[in-house]
Parts: sequence; C-alpha cells; structure tokens
Amino acid sequence: MNRRHILVTGGAGFIGSHIADAFLERGWRVSIIDNLSTGTRDNVDPRATLIEADLRDEKTFALVDELQPEVVCHEAAQVDVRTSVRDPAADAEINVIASLRLLQKSHDVGVKRFLFASTGGAIYGDPVEVPQSEDHPRMPLSPYGCAKLAVEHYLDYYRKVHGLATVALRYANVYGPRQNAHGEAGVVAIFARKMLRGEDVTINGNGEQTRDYVYVADVVAANVAAVERSLTGAYNVGTGVETSVNELHARLADTAGTARKPLHGPAKTGEQMRSVLDGRALRELAHLPPPVPLYQGLTLTMEWFRQAQPDGTRR
Repeated sequence: MNRRHILVTGGAGFIGSHIADAFLERGWRVSIIDNLSTGTRDNVDPRATLIEADLRDEKTFALVDELQPEVVCHEAAQVDVRTSVRDPAADAEINVIASLRLLQKSHDVGVKRFLFASTGGAIYGDPVEVPQSEDHPRMPLSPYGCAKLAVEHYLDYYRKVHGLATVALRYANVYGPRQNAHGEAGVVAIFARKMLRGEDVTINGNGEQTRDYVYVADVVAANVAAVERSLTGAYNVGTGVETSVNELHARLADTAGTARKPLHGPAKTGEQMRSVLDGRALRELAHLPPPVPLYQGLTLTMEWFRQAQPDGTRR
C-alpha cells in the first residue's frame, strides 16, 4: 500500500523535526531536506529520510522531482530578525527566493498541498489592537517580516491562479524541547541553559517587552490540522497571552530552582515592544484544544534541557 508522503524542509531543526515526528506517527512517509546549519541529525527519527542539501542550491530542486511528495511543509528559513536587519539581501535569498523556487517546483511536480511557516509578530509589527487577529494590519518592522509577508503573497498567487492548496501558519514565539538559541523565541533556550549552568542571564533593555510564547506541540497540531482538514489561507498560531521578558525569566528561574537575579543590558535598536496573537480562528475551525499553558510548557522544556547534552541535543 502506498503511504502518503510529506516533504519537510528544515526537518532536522527545532520545529520541523517535531512536525516530521507527528506525521511519522500517523503512518506517513517522511522525507526531510535540511542543510544542517542549525538543525542536527540527532533530531531526525531514523524512520524519516534525511537529505542534506541547501535550498539556495538549484540542484536541490531536482530532489523534489525524484521525491514526488503529496505535501510540502516548508519550515526551513533564516529565523533571526537581527540577522535580517544586518543583511536584508541574504535574508531574502533564503526566505523569499528559495521559498519561491520551492513553490514553483511544488506546482510543477503536482504537489497537492503546501504549508508555510510564517510569522505573526514580525508581519503585523507593533499592535494597533491586541491580541492581533489575522485581519490586523500587516506592517512589518524588519526585513525578516517583509520576507515572510512577501512569501504569503506568493502563496495567494499560487492558490488563486494555479490551484495549489496553500496555507500560511503565522507562528507566535515558539519554544519547547530541541529549541536552539536562534531567533527571537530562542530566549527560552538561552535562559534555560544559562540557569542550569549557574551562569548570569542578561535581559536586553528593561525587560518589559512582551511576546506570545506558544509551545511547540501546539504548532505541530496546527500543521497536522492544516493537512488533515484541507485548510487554505493564513492562520495565527498563538495563545493570546502576553508575557514580558521579565516574567518569562521569573517563571523559568522558578522552574530551574534558581534565585539568581538577571542582569540588564542595552535595549536592541528597533526591537518590537509588544506582540500577542489571537489564535482562536484556527483552534475553532480545526477543533484544536486550548494552547498549552506557559507554566506547563516551560516545565516540560526545562526538563528536556536538564537531560540534554551540553550542545543541547537529545533524542
């Protein structure tokens, strides 16, 4: 019997590997393309097929011809907002050009469904209203946000003109087991590791900047639902709960059992001060459960870091 086949780009990374695992558990055939720049083989279940390749290399797209997946889940990206500010063109090469080439190839080979890891906070910019719904004005304040929004427009084009079923999932700040320190949400990984090592933790600015921290299992559930319920369009994946960096530090310190106070460094120029996503539309449409509470997710994450290797890897 032919099993359904999904290609997960970035499937050796933090979020992508969890998505790959979920589809393996559902009996799917899973192929992964990852250049291992931030991902690791330790994150990949041996039942999946891992191909080490870079989406910036045109030769990589010949692999899609060979694989002939039914679904593409595009998680591979340059995920650091500050890196995008330093080099917008390099960010666009990965987050726009490579994504567009993958979209075109998916259309060419007859892929039925294309999932894209978009972003909530970086696309919406500073909130006009909170929590930010899918209808919130899109006013990105970084090249990273501009790139993600550009790809969303291409998704609309391929859906409306070419009939490719596309869905953009606008993630809040994702955290959980296997997380590394790359990207804004990497603050959880950075803080957790430093606390467990007994090192000082430095908060940028006054720590009152807020984010919506969503546990990785909720992100996985959103991706699975997008496939199983044949969704199209753009949906937030968030909790609707704002948490300041100071509060996040306090909660993690309590979980880690440390009373060491944080240090405060200079604020990052141009940093967005507030971000919180209204994820009710997707939860109601896909009949998903309420998001994992922050205290529960941080406890699970800290336990993983306690057992992880010094480089943060662990199956």
